[in-house]
Amino acid sequence: MNGETGRAGCEDISALVAEISACTVCRDAPLGGPAKALPHDPRPVCVASATAPVLIAGQAPGTRVHASGRPFTDPSGDRLRQWLGVDEAQFYNPANFAIVPMGFCFPGLDAKGGDLPPRRECAPAWRDRLMASMPQVRLILAIGQYAQAWHLGGMRRKSLTQTVADWRVILDATRSDCAVLPLPHPSWRNSGWIRKNPWFEAELLPELKRRVSAVLSEV
Repeated sequence: MNGETGRAGCEDISALVAEISACTVCRDAPLGGPAKALPHDPRPVCVASATAPVLIAGQAPGTRVHASGRPFTDPSGDRLRQWLGVDEAQFYNPANFAIVPMGFCFPGLDAKGGDLPPRRECAPAWRDRLMASMPQVRLILAIGQYAQAWHLGGMRRKSLTQTVADWRVILDATRSDCAVLPLPHPSWRNSGWIRKNPWFEAELLPELKRRVSAVLSEV
């Protein structure tokens, strides 16, 4: 897993977050040249934590989060908190959760009005350093294919559905001191996927709530 890089040396997380907050790489030095630059001013959204036992690894901010500057301030966040079995106060407490998407800035919308993929510049620039600064994380929730590709590497299956369906195998195969649990995005656009895969709510969500409750009880 890429997340293994540099765990032995912990960087000061406050200084790192300050660097991330000032990042403009997707606008000023975009991969693919100037034509591929972020079409609006960057506004990185990231909640790193030196104490949180749970890392939420999502995709990238949407329009509402870009406006608020706070992660998951949208219906997806409401559903995610239901999945986790926590309220807003628990969710936004950095002693409980680090919230570090694969792309920190809203990437813009595609021709159909959906969010574009996370910016390609972000993870290479920041993710190794961030993971190394959070060695206390015991549970990584890899939400969506981009987070799963980074945090699972070769353990990711051919499709998101296959990856999430194999959650038990993946949990057993990841490090005992830092398990990775793959999840679909909590967007309401995925309601059809959830209906087609009843095992997700019947089997995976109870285990998710159990694990989150267990690690938070030790905080």
